[in-house]
Amino acid sequence: MKIIKGPGEIPEFQKKTAVAIGNFDGVHLGHKKILETLVEEAQKNDLISVVLTFSPHPKKIVGKEPIEMIQSLDQRLASLSRFQIQATLIVHFDRHLASHTAQEFIQKVVLEPLKAAIIIVGENFCFGKNRQGCSETLRTLAKANGFRVHIIPPVSIGNTTVSSSLIRNLLHEGQIEKANALLGRAYAIEGKVVQGQSRGKYLGFPTANIQTKNEILPEGVFLSNTVIGEQAFASITNVGKRPTFDQEGKNVESYILNFDDDIYGKQINLQFLKKIRDEKKFSSPLELAGQIRKDLTIARDYFQIR
Repeated sequence: MKIIKGPGEIPEFQKKTAVAIGNFDGVHLGHKKILETLVEEAQKNDLISVVLTFSPHPKKIVGKEPIEMIQSLDQRLASLSRFQIQATLIVHFDRHLASHTAQEFIQKVVLEPLKAAIIIVGENFCFGKNRQGCSETLRTLAKANGFRVHIIPPVSIGNTTVSSSLIRNLLHEGQIEKANALLGRAYAIEGKVVQGQSRGKYLGFPTANIQTKNEILPEGVFLSNTVIGEQAFASITNVGKRPTFDQEGKNVESYILNFDDDIYGKQINLQFLKKIRDEKKFSSPLELAGQIRKDLTIARDYFQIR
């Protein structure tokens, strides 16, 4: 998959394109349907498949409330690359772009530079100044400008409609299994293993302290996979303020079962599988160590290891 940072780097495409437009934060099961349609339509019509996405998220520029991303941009691109997409265009979203009318956006950002013959969006996609454009606007513009449109309805799991906003809420609430069901995979953060204060080692449970740029860090104690290179290891991950030690700031640390390699400085990936309890303040480090042993019993049963 070719990654393009627009508009300056947009190549001269040799033929017309099929373009899926969206933020695609999380690349969840709803996005999967859009992306599969993109690839199918591009192959069927001999078009180049292109994803047009935004960085930063438009709500970070024009939204009324703060928004935290499910994935970093690198994670989003990695998820998109798992589909047979030929190119992803990352459009820098700023107030100038936000001032474009719906028609200007389609004409200047999509049709002219990308030679779009087909545009694919989710049913709730809005575009243009003050979100004035919607699916009906896109259909009207398609008739006037000679391109085709595919509007993809939302995907539901049971009675739940999949959306990035719902997944964000579930993650903040610690409802990891529900969030994972909507993502279609385990929620993951990535970061570098850094030197901590050796609290875990002091208690007899040395942990990997992770420095991450991910924005959503669910608080509590979780069953997790710690992925180092291509290998996944069963682990317990704690996210929080270590209240037993009166520490400030949110920390992420992972205890990897049956593991004693030196991984300082390595980039790792943490996959959250299930929350087992809230973080709490214990009366002493000894009491905390006792709770960790109970957590490990749960982990060993879950992963079926000893």
